[in-house]
Amino acid sequence: MHLFYTPDINSQTALPDEEAGHAVRVLRLQSGDEVELTDGQGNFYRAEITTATPKHCLVRIIETMPQAPLWSGHLHIAMAPTKNMDRTEWFAEKATEIGFDELTFLNCRFSERKVIKTERIEKILVSAMKQSLKARLPRLNEMTDFARFVTQPFEGQKFIAHCYKGTKPLLKEVVKSGQDALVLIGPEGDFSEEEVALAEANGFIPISLGRSRLRTETAALVACHILQMANELS
Repeated sequence: MHLFYTPDINSQTALPDEEAGHAVRVLRLQSGDEVELTDGQGNFYRAEITTATPKHCLVRIIETMPQAPLWSGHLHIAMAPTKNMDRTEWFAEKATEIGFDELTFLNCRFSERKVIKTERIEKILVSAMKQSLKARLPRLNEMTDFARFVTQPFEGQKFIAHCYKGTKPLLKEVVKSGQDALVLIGPEGDFSEEEVALAEANGFIPISLGRSRLRTETAALVACHILQMANELS
């Protein structure tokens, strides 16, 4: 059965324009066909198409099917976007497939990309959510200055991954299951020493993701996977 993203399904019975176009013009679905919907807030819906035209696709909800949480805690990755946007988009897709709750882009001292348009990232998150059969869409935040971000309140575990020398525990050894968790991932030139010091002063724990030196998007995906595995529910 085909799955469509309908964030406003509880207030309107029409599929969003892009989803409607895919349903009617690409898949050639017609009135009477059944489809599956998700609101991105934890619910699936079994529905029947009642009207199918080139411009509109109306549905009738037959059954609401809440999806049980797949992991515990609120998992948040904050990363500096890569110079090559393909790498950031790759991370967004794969992290959604693995499972996490929130993504923030950081403007750091050594960031090679200071501006990011989130519209395309949002579409990638939606597509990956549907492909991996999840009913929860990760929250996507706009670019935020590093200093502003790390000084904001956050109730939960806070970690920063960086490449400077020193004894740092592995993330997998210190993350506690069942708790909210936030991991900072720096740009290709790493965080500045001043940024690391500011983060530590605001309660962030320096951690390692392993012996290998990782690209930004790889490091972010490894951190996401570690958090998800630590919090995965049977």
